[in-house]
Amino acid sequence: MDKPEKLLREARRGREAAFLRLFDDHHLPLFRYAWRMTGSAADAEDVVQECFLALLRPECGFDPRRTSVRTYLFGAVRNQVFKRKRRRQEGELTEIPDDRRTPESAALSGEIADAVARAIGELPESQRDLLLLAHYEQLSLAEIAEITELDVTAVKSRLQRARAELREKLAAFAPRKERTR
Repeated sequence: MDKPEKLLREARRGREAAFLRLFDDHHLPLFRYAWRMTGSAADAEDVVQECFLALLRPECGFDPRRTSVRTYLFGAVRNQVFKRKRRRQEGELTEIPDDRRTPESAALSGEIADAVARAIGELPESQRDLLLLAHYEQLSLAEIAEITELDVTAVKSRLQRARAELREKLAAFAPRKERTR
């Protein structure tokens, strides 16, 4: 398997096969993360595409000595999502209705899946993105800390608060334990 940094060097030299391999290796987890952050498949695709195009530009700030391509791209997606939200709030982008119909969401249909999605969506943004990175994208605490520019202790603390809030919001769906006397 080619190292992502080598693929990136080749892609920057115009080698389409290297770019496609890099894209194929990282697109799906980045899309899922962006989709969960934005609630829109169209926005998620735009964000991921912007991040990959930016990665190819000579002025790109990626430094393989500081971070991996994967971690860099997750951070770039996160920043693009927040930038889009700010522009949307400032009226620079027109609102696109939520598009939550993906193959994944169709498979996860039902009352519990909807309740979980709603509960995650209601979390404060500072907790939601950490939870998505940890549980859905299965990034390590160190990778999450690097992406969010927080220390590992802060990541752990926010994840604990997010999980506690989710437990509280989803308590009605928890199986009832029988009391033993």
